Amino acid sequence: MTDLLHIVGIALACSLVAPLLVAPALRWLRRAPIRVWGAVLVLAGVAAMAAGVAGTAQAMFLSDHDLDVVLVVLAVSAVAATATTLWLGRPLARASTALTVAAGHLGEPGYEPVRRPPPTAELAAIARALDESHRRLAAARERERALEASRRELVAWVSHDLRTPIAGIRATAEALDDGVVSDAATVARYHRAMVRSSERLSSLVDDLFELSRLHAGSLELTLETVALSDVVSDAVAAADPLARAKGVLLRGEADDTTKVDIDVAEVGRVLSNLLVNAIRHTPSDGTVAVTANVSAARAVVSVADTCGGIPDADLDRLFETGFRGEPARTPTVGRAHDHTPPTAPAVEGSQSGLGLAIVRGIVEAHGGGVTVHNIDGGCRFVVELPLAA
Repeated sequence: MTDLLHIVGIALACSLVAPLLVAPALRWLRRAPIRVWGAVLVLAGVAAMAAGVAGTAQAMFLSDHDLDVVLVVLAVSAVAATATTLWLGRPLARASTALTVAAGHLGEPGYEPVRRPPPTAELAAIARALDESHRRLAAARERERALEASRRELVAWVSHDLRTPIAGIRATAEALDDGVVSDAATVARYHRAMVRSSERLSSLVDDLFELSRLHAGSLELTLETVALSDVVSDAVAAADPLARAKGVLLRGEADDTTKVDIDVAEVGRVLSNLLVNAIRHTPSDGTVAVTANVSAARAVVSVADTCGGIPDADLDRLFETGFRGEPARTPTVGRAHDHTPPTAPAVEGSQSGLGLAIVRGIVEAHGGGVTVHNIDGGCRFVVELPLAA
């Protein structure tokens, strides 16, 4: 038993020499390729085994011939084991290189997933994580491009929309100051045109302020439990004069028992924007219908009109900031400096292209959603809100 323990001690001591010598070297190889690390670790293991066998054989007092045989066999086995291990480890090195290349192109158009399945579960998990990260980065980059394009578009549109009423007010004021018109009726009409332009300017500024609060996440809701029918009836009553002026029939119907936790002012603005938008695009003798009920444990308000429908290409863009779906940027209103009065009453309300973006922002701030789809002869906007707790 003592001899056996003696042999174990000799083998252990000889085997520990190689790892102890290699350990400091690995600190200098921290940035080395995985191929170098693999080769060093294999050599360290083989050297430890060889040193243990050689030291033990030497201590066993074998004959010179037997010792030479042991050493030759040990050398051949060590070389074969090293070469075989390095050859078998090539897939690991290739997979590591492929993952490094893929990580370098993460999120770029030139990114390619690792073609060969990695040889280990850990590398396979890294490959899947890289693919998922690439998809997320590509989607985020696409969203960033879309947001940047939308921002530039919005700046151009808002700049134009701000200049339009300002130019109208300036032209009207100059005409009055130069005495171009003098009769009381025309002067009064010019004054009314200036008021309309200033109201449009104020409406645009209000929309921009509301939109900035929504984008910044600083919109503070004052929630209260109210009957949805009351909010709908107030919005319909406020929009009814506008509908009558254009010859549009406005109808409202709501379930009196439906209660919701909402900010009454903000949801009222949502319904007002939707109603003004529907009335604006509905021809005379058309109909705008508002209904409110409960569906799938959600309060649902729908605004349907007879505008003739929305082009399919525009449906997905309706709630984008600044989108109007019309080629002309200037709203259809009578020009202040034109001596001919408008042939039809102008539809009041914001026409900045921000109204529907504000609608979506307010509804989502309440934890709801808004959608739009075409129906027979028109379209329907659907707003879903959580019911009162």
